[in-house]
This record gives sequence, C-alpha cells and structure tokens, in this order.
Amino acid sequence: MSDTPASPKSHGRLRIRPTLQPRDLMEEPRLVNGAFTAKVITLFPEAFPGTLGLSLTGKALDFGLWQLETIDLRQFGEGRHRNVDDTPAGGGAGMVLRPDVVDAALCHARIGTPADRTRWPVIYLSPRGAPFTQATARRLAQGEGLTLLCGRFEGVDQRVLDHHQVEEISLGDFVLTGGEIAAQAVLDATVRLIPGVLGNAASTEEESFSDGLLEHPQFTRPAVWEGHEIPAVLQSGNHAEIARWRRTQAEALTRARRPDLWEKRGR
Repeated sequence: MSDTPASPKSHGRLRIRPTLQPRDLMEEPRLVNGAFTAKVITLFPEAFPGTLGLSLTGKALDFGLWQLETIDLRQFGEGRHRNVDDTPAGGGAGMVLRPDVVDAALCHARIGTPADRTRWPVIYLSPRGAPFTQATARRLAQGEGLTLLCGRFEGVDQRVLDHHQVEEISLGDFVLTGGEIAAQAVLDATVRLIPGVLGNAASTEEESFSDGLLEHPQFTRPAVWEGHEIPAVLQSGNHAEIARWRRTQAEALTRARRPDLWEKRGR
C-alpha cells in the first residue's frame, strides 16, 4: 500500500472555556501527557465518541482525564477500493476481515504503547470472548490505556488474533452488527473507574447462540500469512469434513471459555 495512513483522530481537550458556540468533541485536541488512552480500530470512526462524549465520561474527556483515538481500518485496506475483507475459507455466508489489513492497523495502534499487556491490553470485541464483568473493567482501568478492535461481518481471521495475542471479550450472549457499540460500553464501564472521573472514588466501592456453542475460528485469504496456513480441511472442499471440524472447534472453545454454556447443553 503506497499511501501513508492518516493520523488517528483524538478526542478530548486540555481545558475548556465559556463560549456561546456548541462545543465540538470531534475537533482535533492537544494531547494530554499521562492520561489513560483508548485506541479504537473501527470501520466507522465517526461513531466515536458517541455516548462517551456525554455526561461524566464526556466531561472527563474534555478535562483530559482520558483520551480517545480512533483508527480508521479502511485506510489499511488493499487496492484502489481499500478492501478490508474476503470470503470465508471453506465457504459460508458473509465476509471475514483480512489478517494483513487488521495486522497493519494493530501495528499502527501499537506505536508508542508498552509491550506489557497488563499495562496496555489489546482486545477484540467478540460474541465468543470471555464475559465482560465489573472485575474486567477494574482491571482495564488500572492500565495506562487499551486498544479495542471492532469487528464487522463474520469476524476476523483467527491467525491475526493469535499472532498478536489479542484478548477476546464478549458483552453478552447476543450478536451485534459490529463492535462499536460494545466498545463504547466497555470504555464507559472502564473510564468511570479512572480516579477523578466520578468525583467520588467511594461511589464505586459498593457497586455491585444459535445452538448454544461459541463460534468456530474463522480464516480467509491469503492462504499463507506470516508463516501461518489456513487449516488444510478448510481448503479440502469436503463439506462434511469442514462441518465436522467446525463443530469440534466450536465445542472445544465452548468447553474452554464458557463452561456455563457447555453445562446447560448437557442438561
């Protein structure tokens, strides 16, 4: 790709002042050193800050208690039309986000961030991820920032998730059209735990699938990426074997990640 990716859009300001004009959280701000920073990779950067620009999270964003950077996934797309997806390996409905495209976006988001994932988690919003809880929000709020990957279509090629050791988080046992709403929910729950956002730290102390299986891993072209190959069974053309492989993978993922769902299936 010959074009240089555009700079990510940041939200939040160092200070505010009285004005008769409506304030615009989408304008380019000055960066605030040391503030908790959320980087969101999305095909719809215009969806942000959204509700995060309102109420307490919006005020905190305005005062510089945290920062929000949106990274447009489309700018890393391939070819003249900036394609970001391709058909699922092994067949099936929908499209899958390409590993090379997502890799470029994740590498871009990684610039200037610590390698230690306890200090800076990298998260993919996914229905098959670990359930998002208040304990998760507290863990995330203790870091220096985080990167959120918003999926679309049928998901993201599994190889790029494995390659970057991306953590998967689920908002619940339901499916959204994309990860943007989930990302805003995760950020809202996390940002409100940052010291100073609620004004009173003590206020947080007392706060409290189709067939029941998680989805199997997804893959798409290129067939070999960063030395990792698409599983041979998905390229075999044997639809019975593909279905059997996918079922086995889905069962293994469900047993490992959602034993509560697996237990319900056995009743």
